[in-house]
Amino acid sequence: MSASASQVRLYELALDNGRSASPFVWRIRYALAHKGIAFETVYLGFTDIPTVFGGRFKTVPILEHGAMVLAESWDIAEYLERAFPGPLLFNTPAELALVRFTDAWFFNEVLKKMFRLYVKDVHDAARPSDRPYFRESREKNMKGKTLEGFTSDRATHLPAVRSALAPLRAHLLKFPFLGGGTPNFADYIALGGFYWAACAATLPLLQRDDTLRDWLERGFNLYGGIAKDPGVAPLFE
Repeated sequence: MSASASQVRLYELALDNGRSASPFVWRIRYALAHKGIAFETVYLGFTDIPTVFGGRFKTVPILEHGAMVLAESWDIAEYLERAFPGPLLFNTPAELALVRFTDAWFFNEVLKKMFRLYVKDVHDAARPSDRPYFRESREKNMKGKTLEGFTSDRATHLPAVRSALAPLRAHLLKFPFLGGGTPNFADYIALGGFYWAACAATLPLLQRDDTLRDWLERGFNLYGGIAKDPGVAPLFE
């Protein structure tokens, strides 16, 4: 059996409602769909991750393909590009470099701000057996605050998150996707972040008239509606 014909398994983080709850997993879900790769999903809770593969990995996604096992979303994306034919995730080295820059910007300027809004929601949506670990591990970095204290004024931080999204809005007024005429891995990075928010949020992220609505609709409807889930929380007021 060739490497590309071996079974692919994607190990994902699951909430109590069964939804996959990692923005980094979702970018790989999109990448697999982009390249037309069939895969099997293995759902893990937060405390299950150290029990697989001898505890080699601390986070998901984890991709298993034949004898190959690796974590870290960028390592997985670049592996998929090497190992599988089909549509490219990165058409040129320059595109790869720009998408890496997009990832760094989105993580530092957007995802970190979203964390302030939704960390308590993710805790509440996690499997009951995972909640003590989640609370302890996250509160270590909150300077003595509890999850409740850390998020008590979260509504006051919404304007900063919305403002941070201005570069996305400006680009998407000119192009249907971050990748231009068609989506690329930059779209999957950002869409994964928005789906993560929607999977547990109790506070809408965006204003009703936000111009990101059209792109989010297109993105969630990609590949047969990969992220079109009527049960997720609304992203818009």
